[in-house]
Amino acid sequence: LVFGRNAGLGSSREYAPEALKRLGIRAVLAKSYARIFFRNLVNLGIVPFESEEVVDALEDGDEVELDLERGVLVRGGERFLLRPPPPFLLEALKEGSLLDYYKRHGRFPEE
Repeated sequence: LVFGRNAGLGSSREYAPEALKRLGIRAVLAKSYARIFFRNLVNLGIVPFESEEVVDALEDGDEVELDLERGVLVRGGERFLLRPPPPFLLEALKEGSLLDYYKRHGRFPEE
């Protein structure tokens, strides 16, 4: 799922990221994010990648593959490098989300 600038700007409720999670979306890409939306994505275990250049290069209907851990997006034979998620987020994703990790371990993963 690809967004433009200020993805999620508006209501601070978790409804939008929760809907994405229920649809099985594990990562999103945007030019930029509204701060609270970004935080809610992370809390719910959805990785928010950010890159103006990659968003501008993609077109509606493009099919892509994403290596979540390495931050590599592939469209056809073209590879785009994104900033990979920090290790603490990858660790939390093993439990489902940052909140799930906290519920299981009683603490957040180390940064």
